[in-house]
Amino acid sequence: MKIGLLSDIHANLPALEAVLEDLPPVNTVVCAGDVVGYNPWPSECVERIRSVASVTVQGNHDRVVETPDRYAHNEMAHAGLKHADAELSAPQREWLRTRPERTDIAGGAYRLVHSHPDPAERDSYVYPRDFAGLRPYLDDHDGLVLGHTHVQHGATVDGRVIVNPGSVGQPRDGDPDAAYAVVDTDRNDVDLRRTAYDIDRVRRKIDAEGLPPETAKRLSQGR
Repeated sequence: MKIGLLSDIHANLPALEAVLEDLPPVNTVVCAGDVVGYNPWPSECVERIRSVASVTVQGNHDRVVETPDRYAHNEMAHAGLKHADAELSAPQREWLRTRPERTDIAGGAYRLVHSHPDPAERDSYVYPRDFAGLRPYLDDHDGLVLGHTHVQHGATVDGRVIVNPGSVGQPRDGDPDAAYAVVDTDRNDVDLRRTAYDIDRVRRKIDAEGLPPETAKRLSQGR
């Protein structure tokens, strides 16, 4: 089975559109969370993900969209969440609210989470250097898909595949191109993919909506 892996869309519709256009043939698409936040198209991105992803788990921004002041310490995150809070419909809010924090995909062979697979470590960042430490959580799975760091990486640890497809809408690994991945669960291998998109279109919309200019600046820098 080939599965398209999306994560951290963060309300960036042009990036999501580019990824979906670039996506090769797959059996299904799943999303590792954070559909909203930061960027100006929360409603549109929720609808697109609802239409294309068979499974979506809840990211930290998805979870707090109705309480944006929890991110008051972070100007860009706070502004993006306030924008989402104002833009989303009641059914869209309910959909985000009811996403599971973790689930299984590929007939139970792979675990899908947003951040750390241990519920006690919710919202912890798991960087590539930390992947080997996730092996104890995979005794019952062939692989793990997670997001949250916006850093694309794939590895095999003791025969288990661990992959962060990177961020569709706000990469932070120095490459501004939208990131995603395709995993072949029969072969247990991962294709890490990037595609360019119209960042200037996002910048113009950010300006029009009065979101922080730094939100657009970081997109062009991939940080």
